[in-house]
Amino acid sequence: MSDREDKSLRVVPEVEEYADPDGDSATAEHDEEGDDPGQMSRRERFRKRGIYLLPNLITTGALFAGFYAIVAGMNGNFVAASLAIFVAGALDTADGRVARLTNTESQFGAEYDSLSDMVAFGVAPALVAFSWGLSSLGQLGWVATFVYMACAALRLARFNTKGDNASFTGLASPSAAAIIACSIWAWVEYGGGVPGLVGSGIMAAITILAGLLMVSNFTYFSPKLINFKDRVPFVTLVFVVLGFSILMIDPPTVLLFLAITYAFSGPVLYVWKRTRRRNLKA
Repeated sequence: MSDREDKSLRVVPEVEEYADPDGDSATAEHDEEGDDPGQMSRRERFRKRGIYLLPNLITTGALFAGFYAIVAGMNGNFVAASLAIFVAGALDTADGRVARLTNTESQFGAEYDSLSDMVAFGVAPALVAFSWGLSSLGQLGWVATFVYMACAALRLARFNTKGDNASFTGLASPSAAAIIACSIWAWVEYGGGVPGLVGSGIMAAITILAGLLMVSNFTYFSPKLINFKDRVPFVTLVFVVLGFSILMIDPPTVLLFLAITYAFSGPVLYVWKRTRRRNLKA
């Protein structure tokens, strides 16, 4: 092959680009204007990549409440830490409902909510309990808190892969965190002082039990079944007012009672169903 023929094969035709003063090509300009109906405009692509502000803002508030609980617990403010965990639980309930009501559910929001739950209901209760008294148990103390935190992570991972709508499989992480927060809150309110080995041992058992209930196969009632749009009898509002009145009498004790009752509702329901099946077979 001659040199002339070789050069001709290596010639690359030049393509002239028409760019606007901002450096965008003419094709990009047509995409921006949306002249081609088969292609998504640049503004639409930007909105597609964006996130919904309102539900993620509420989730950020729950994340901050969990972080504040950790800081307050490390500084010895255990009542403030317990209240922060409850605030995180309220915000965690609100962000999902707001997302569904405003039709702003997204995969990003679900993943962000899961990470926020891990901090607020997994790491925060474990560290608050450890700072409160489990640290005096030495190795047993941090093992108990690690078991709880690991079970919270497993519970959230199972929820993300399977999803629970009609009911919860395993105790929900906010409820498990409420048990620990209420126990510490009630101890401080009743002037328990610095917990001894007996008090710390009981708290370690409660922490491990709450963690194991999260990864159990017990079925729990899901608050998602409650439809706030439906009409209810007038007496329902009366019971709600009475409930708030009772709660204000002794908040830590009432909340602890409610949290423990909900935690044991799963095992009790499981035993009742098995007993009923045996009676039917007999």
